[in-house]
Amino acid sequence: MSKHTTGIHHITAYVGHPQENVDFYAGVLGLRLVKQTVNFDDPSLYHLYFGDEYAKPGTIITFFPVPNGPKGIIGDGQVGVTTYVIPKGSMNFWKERLTKKGVSFKEVTRFNEDYVQFEDTHGLRLELVEREEGQPNTWLYEDITPDTAIKGFGGAILYSLDPQASKDVLENIMGLEYVSTEGDYQRFKSSADIGNIVDLKMSTSGLGRMGVGTVHHIAWRANDAKDHVQWQELVAKSGYNVTPVIDRNYFDAIYFREPGQILYEIATDTPGFAHDESQETMGEKLMLPSQYESRRQVIEDNLIPIKVK
Repeated sequence: MSKHTTGIHHITAYVGHPQENVDFYAGVLGLRLVKQTVNFDDPSLYHLYFGDEYAKPGTIITFFPVPNGPKGIIGDGQVGVTTYVIPKGSMNFWKERLTKKGVSFKEVTRFNEDYVQFEDTHGLRLELVEREEGQPNTWLYEDITPDTAIKGFGGAILYSLDPQASKDVLENIMGLEYVSTEGDYQRFKSSADIGNIVDLKMSTSGLGRMGVGTVHHIAWRANDAKDHVQWQELVAKSGYNVTPVIDRNYFDAIYFREPGQILYEIATDTPGFAHDESQETMGEKLMLPSQYESRRQVIEDNLIPIKVK
């Protein structure tokens, strides 16, 4: 069975204080807080989602905020850097905005593209790159306009404990196309217009440790439930221990750990984030899955209040 994911669905990371998380991704990067919910496995913790105005796949970064949680170590077996794509001609705007917001950055070039690299409040590594591809993000915040707003993911840099085996999974299971090699990186591309460029670091530096400031998993796109079952069958037939389909309310998910120890999820584009609240009001209040609704008051009382300022 030959399949091809269109690209990245979402990326999920551990961070610290939830208000600091909101202040950075909404207040600095200008992303929309599209969903407030809880960790379905531990409802004492938030699960916060940020994306473009319509919460499209390929724009969504999600967080498990753990106040006073142990600091992680970025290393092999993780997404090392999360890449965001911005409109052509907007890099100077972002350098000025980051400076104004007190965020230090450095400039690097990779595969003939210029990047601005920086860290969020809790140490998660991020970068911005200009590309033509991708629809404008029409979510307005402060002086951020569709001409400058983050469109979504450009992609990611993967740190693998076994880069050659990770390359095989990217090409022969996920269906990404090898593009080229430059120095320590190999580039792969999928068919979507955003969330479509993955750079695999071909040297190893030691296994990372999960904690605040690290990516928990990267999720790839499946079209719908039928496509999702086919992905599950393919991963299993390829010799990997894949989970049953798990209902995450806004998408169905399966998980497996590839040989480089990076946790992969495959998530459906459907049903999306507006099925339990309107598109206009997404992110304004805490949404709970049905199994926790009877405990709403207790859950709300135990969560730290957050607000987009």
